[in-house]
Amino acid sequence: MEDKEIVQKILDGDHRAFEMLVEKYQEMVFRTCIGLLHNLDDADDLAQEVFVEVFESLGFFRHEAKLSTWIYRIAVNKSLNHLKKIKKKSLFKSLEEIFQPGQKNDLSVSLTDGADKGVEAEEQKKILEAALNKLPENQRIAFVLFRYDELPQKEIAEIMGLSVSAVESLVHRARKNLYKLLENTEIHAK
Repeated sequence: MEDKEIVQKILDGDHRAFEMLVEKYQEMVFRTCIGLLHNLDDADDLAQEVFVEVFESLGFFRHEAKLSTWIYRIAVNKSLNHLKKIKKKSLFKSLEEIFQPGQKNDLSVSLTDGADKGVEAEEQKKILEAALNKLPENQRIAFVLFRYDELPQKEIAEIMGLSVSAVESLVHRARKNLYKLLENTEIHAK
């Protein structure tokens, strides 16, 4: 069934059509959310929120872009808003910890020499995620959609409201910046 037909059936009250839409796009939405959030539980929760918004906003969808592009935009925007909330909460929590009287703040982390490869792989993943989070927002979005969701640059351009050449440039700069960021950290395969 074509997306236009699915949308019309949903608008006509067909709940099965909405289930079809979710089945068709849930993996895409989840990949986008996990690529930007790096947290399985948050990505899962946010993916559900994306579909709630899709359902509530479907009457406003004008078919000027592909349905998938519209859903991607919602997923990216929700993910970015979630990240902003997390950063804000983290800042307030840090400030509370700093200003609590009589509390020692031990920020040191010790790692044992005998750490297994699973722990090492997890550390490398955290380093990569931290590097991704240091990228400018547009670079991070373009890179995640290109690398994790494997979207063509033309579709990324539609999602982000940019030209294809601007997306190519963002992906290129993101790769370059990630390389520089990771080059300055110690990620070594043992």
